[in-house]
Amino acid sequence: MATFAKPENALKRAEELINVGQKQAALQALHDLITSKRYRAWQKTLERIMFKYVELCVDMRRGRFAKDGLIQYRIVCQQVNVSSLEEVIKHFMHLSTEKAEQAQSQAQALEDALDVDDLEADKRPEDLMLSYVSGEKGRDRSDRELVTPWFKFLWETYRTVLEILRNNSKLEALYAMTAHRAFQFCKQYKRTTEFRRLCEIIRNHLANLNKYRDQRDRPDLSAPESLQLYLDTRFEQLKIATELELWQEAFRSVEDIHGLMCMVKKIPKPSLLVVYYAKLTEIFWVSESHLYHAYVWFKLFALQKSYNKNLNQKDLQLIASSVLLAALAVTPYDHKYGASHLELENEKERNLRMASLIGFSLDTKRDSGEVLSRTSLLSELASKGILSCVSQEVKDLYHLLEHEFLPLDLASKVQPLLAKISKQGGKLSSASSVPEVQLSQYIPALGKLSTLRLLQQVSQVYHTMNIEVLSRMIPFFNFSVVEKISVEAVKYNFVAMKVDHLMGAVLFGNADLESDQLRDHLTVLAESLNKARNMIYLPVKKISRLDDTLPGLAEIVDKEHKRLLARKSIIEKRKEEQERQMLEMEREEESKRLKLQKITEEAEQKRLASEYSRREEQRIRREIEERELEEAQALLMEAEKRGKKKGKKPVIEGEKVTKQTLIELALSEQLKERQEMEKKLQKLAKTMDYLERAKREEEAPLIEAAFQQRLVEEKILHEREQELEIELSRQHHAGDLQEKNRLAQMLDNKNIFQKTIVSRREAEYCRLKKEREDRISQLMETQRREREIKRKMVFYIKAEEERLAKLQEEEETRQREEAERRRKEEVERKAKLDEIAERQRQREKELEEKERLRREALMGRSSEPPPRVAEPAIAARPAEAIAATASAAPTAGKYVPRFRREKVENGAAPPPEPDRWGRQEERPPQSTDSWRADDRRSSGFGGPRSASTWGSSRPTPR
Repeated sequence: MATFAKPENALKRAEELINVGQKQAALQALHDLITSKRYRAWQKTLERIMFKYVELCVDMRRGRFAKDGLIQYRIVCQQVNVSSLEEVIKHFMHLSTEKAEQAQSQAQALEDALDVDDLEADKRPEDLMLSYVSGEKGRDRSDRELVTPWFKFLWETYRTVLEILRNNSKLEALYAMTAHRAFQFCKQYKRTTEFRRLCEIIRNHLANLNKYRDQRDRPDLSAPESLQLYLDTRFEQLKIATELELWQEAFRSVEDIHGLMCMVKKIPKPSLLVVYYAKLTEIFWVSESHLYHAYVWFKLFALQKSYNKNLNQKDLQLIASSVLLAALAVTPYDHKYGASHLELENEKERNLRMASLIGFSLDTKRDSGEVLSRTSLLSELASKGILSCVSQEVKDLYHLLEHEFLPLDLASKVQPLLAKISKQGGKLSSASSVPEVQLSQYIPALGKLSTLRLLQQVSQVYHTMNIEVLSRMIPFFNFSVVEKISVEAVKYNFVAMKVDHLMGAVLFGNADLESDQLRDHLTVLAESLNKARNMIYLPVKKISRLDDTLPGLAEIVDKEHKRLLARKSIIEKRKEEQERQMLEMEREEESKRLKLQKITEEAEQKRLASEYSRREEQRIRREIEERELEEAQALLMEAEKRGKKKGKKPVIEGEKVTKQTLIELALSEQLKERQEMEKKLQKLAKTMDYLERAKREEEAPLIEAAFQQRLVEEKILHEREQELEIELSRQHHAGDLQEKNRLAQMLDNKNIFQKTIVSRREAEYCRLKKEREDRISQLMETQRREREIKRKMVFYIKAEEERLAKLQEEEETRQREEAERRRKEEVERKAKLDEIAERQRQREKELEEKERLRREALMGRSSEPPPRVAEPAIAARPAEAIAATASAAPTAGKYVPRFRREKVENGAAPPPEPDRWGRQEERPPQSTDSWRADDRRSSGFGGPRSASTWGSSRPTPR
């Protein structure tokens, strides 16, 4: 691993390696620099290194190196300069895209170059062998060799960038831009598999964002900017999915958008909601969920009418017609009839899920079919006044199919309306999110609805009908399609009918007396009669005497009722438990069966793959042999034809003929033919040369005679034109003389007029010249005054600056002198203080010596009674020492009171204190001399000073 003192050195080293062709070494050097922990502070040089690094990664298609380098660079500049990372990533994607486009254009150019059919050029042997082994064409092979590697690298680039930029609040805009470019890549090149993976990657990034909420720099989805970026990305994903016709992925994108809206609990802009519902209409129509398709159209109509202020009457009528036709296209029967409990529960969950996507809130306790149904939707459309906005044909169709009872004429009246409706539709001028509406897509569903309504109405009137009559009554479909529609209607209990092909008739209704229809009719009749009787004869409340005869009957009935309810709940629980166990057993058996089936299928697939590869090898060998045999036969036939034309017969040894011998024979024949052709051409050239020479010798005198005749004719023509020109010149000269004589009469007037004009213009010129000179002189005077003023101003400013500089210099000199004086005074003061402190130390030393001598004297005289008069004098000595010690200046490094410092600085020594009897201390001269001698000795010879403290009272040992 190479180490560099500066990043610039690594960049220079990489450029040198690139110049000598060692790109791998240059890439490794830059990679070591970028991943090193030594350079973790962002600088401009690192950005240039990253540009060079990504260029090398793209040239060598090293996606892993690029990912590692970008991750390290993100760590470096995430907190300092995010824009640098953005520029590097944009450059990386631009280079990858450019390389992919160049590879595609190169493959296209190669295909165009190979697409030339030259009938005389033979195929090369390697091309023949490659075509035998590989059954694919040249374009597929060139795409696999040139385009596919770069497309793989470009796809890896998008994945790498998205992985680096994910879930980072500072890189949200770049993340959204990369996702949009990846979507466009999938759209441009029809990459459906990569689009699914891209959607899954973005989905996982959002899931991780919600999972790890304590992540650093986590995007805040509650912020409007972040939410808008995420929504724009999902809506672009939805648009691309619908354009690629990946309807399952489009539905998952819709779920992602809905989950994002539920997560932040905010409603997007109406323009985005219009796109959301417009794409939902396409998804539900393709999935044949016509009920949800109609509800989404209803929501889309409400949005357009509420928020689109530019919506004109034509577009509103077209959208309203689409809403009503979508509602009519829903099958009029319920698919829940005869369904199991599990299917009903799944259908209920599906309805709740779809209703949340559409924007309707359902009560989970109620049946969802009561809310989302065809009947409720039509009633809501009528109550909202949408019927007044639709076209007349759609309104007539609605009344015919929903309110009219015309069993014989229904189809004949519906068919022309459907023909008119199929022609309606087109682009919407004022609804950009809903670019086009085509009503013709509802025609098959409306034909099916018309068939169902006709069968329902006919079943209420007729009991039996001929199949041919019924087929003529329904012109939309043939009878086989009508039969399929009727089977589905009978399955879901919409109509009761049978088709008897032996009799050629259709039987409506059910002959059984205990049928549901008859029993329902009798029940309804009984209930109606009971209601009428109760309205006519009001019921009279009778006093019951059961309480007197059976006083405990109510309690017994209540207990029995509770016991039965408890028993019923126990039975239901047991049933549910048994069903659950059965479902578990079925699920386990199903899983075992699926595992076994999967193992069997894998073994079978392996066997089939090996068998297929073996058969494929045999087929390739057989085809190669057959083609070689065919080519040998073709060469043989060609040699025979060539031999017949020339009257020669090729020498061929029967069964020993091979392709190689035939090729050699054909080449030798071609060489002979070429030599003969060259001889013929030489002979023909010689003949042509002789003919050309003879022709030129014959035509030379003829050309000379023609030339002489042409000279005579041109001479005659020249003389005639010369005479004509002379005559014309004479005529022009005479006319010019007449004109001169005529104009000579006006010469005097012309001269007078010319003098007048010249004199006037001279006067005008002199006046203008004088004015110009005056103006120039004024301008020069003004400029001179301005220059003088400017010069004086510059001189004044310069003088003022010099004066201020001089004053500043004097002030600085004075300040320096003042500082030097203060420094000297400080040094002198410190010297004085040191001297005073030294004297004080000498004084203390002498006092201690005197005290020691006094004590020794006292110890020597302890046997003798001391004289009384001398005691005060002896006792006064320590007091004088204490007073002298207190009045002396302190040594350096100890605290000195302010008043004592002032006295010392002023040079005023403290007055000597008198003793108790009013006399001052008489200092012996020897002590003073010793001090001075000590001072001289310490200053002269540099000996160390004696250090003593004031608080020390013990004598110094000898």
